[in-house]
Amino acid sequence: MRTTVAAVLGTEVSLLQSGMGGVSGTELACAVSNAGGAGCAGGYKLVGAPLTAMLERLAEGTGKPVGLNLVPEVVGPDELDRQVTQILAETPGHVYLSLFGMPDDAVLERVAADGRKLVVQVGTVADGVHAAGYGAVVVAQGIEAGGHLLGHSKRDELVAGLRERLPDACLVAAGGIGSPHEARRALAAGADGIMLGTAFVVTYESRAHPYFKRAVCAADEGDTVITDVYEIGWPGRRHRVLATEVTRNPHQPKNFIGRTVVEGQTFLVPRFSAAVPTDTTTGKIEEMALYCGLSCGAILGELAAADVVAQFARILPGAEIVESGKG
Repeated sequence: MRTTVAAVLGTEVSLLQSGMGGVSGTELACAVSNAGGAGCAGGYKLVGAPLTAMLERLAEGTGKPVGLNLVPEVVGPDELDRQVTQILAETPGHVYLSLFGMPDDAVLERVAADGRKLVVQVGTVADGVHAAGYGAVVVAQGIEAGGHLLGHSKRDELVAGLRERLPDACLVAAGGIGSPHEARRALAAGADGIMLGTAFVVTYESRAHPYFKRAVCAADEGDTVITDVYEIGWPGRRHRVLATEVTRNPHQPKNFIGRTVVEGQTFLVPRFSAAVPTDTTTGKIEEMALYCGLSCGAILGELAAADVVAQFARILPGAEIVESGKG
């Protein structure tokens, strides 16, 4: 027997919101959680006082399950250890830990020993099996997803491969889900719930730059490309973005093209930066990394986060038990 995402995380709906760095602030994360899903803020490279400030807002914004997402390969093992230490020490138990990609085993062991809920996003069956061994909710990211890609498999193929190896694990499908129809397909492949990213980029509570939101709403899947040009700050990973002049002409100089503010600190943004344009960003937004999944064709306009959750709640499982091997 296996349980649903809602049962494992303690939510009303088996829906996770992707903890997108910059875009997923505490306002979005708490709105999703208060609506019955599992919201998640993007911690990215935050540590020390800036991370403490975010954690305080997150814990104060909702008493329901809500997450903080970290990226092991971006920060490295030492900074990740500092981040995990802060989360475990400074937040109540309803704050779960989300990891984009696999950390060292010591991190998985530490979180499991603490008893904190853990969500790990993977792109391969091997990584999913490994994460599940530590009791993690496993998010299977297909290449249909926007943002950085962890593997080379399509969503439903990865879900099915993981389900075959992990008949009792809690699996979440991610990538290209913009409608209840696509959510049903993911459940049929063997998922216990879904994760949405692009659908939340365009919500009122999202911190995405208005130009970014409009571009996503106007796009269809043919407007996205998989590339590796936005590599400053996050090298060595392919990513799916909206096509821009930078993706079409990757031989331009790496000049500064804008500024952005993160937790009160101002940073320059070079061309080819992995940083996403937020509501604090100024400059050549149209040249920046506009992460966008294949779900964009189903996204027609800006909505409240609660309305996005409601669209999917009617077809997603709640906290009931489901039989192993069945979607």
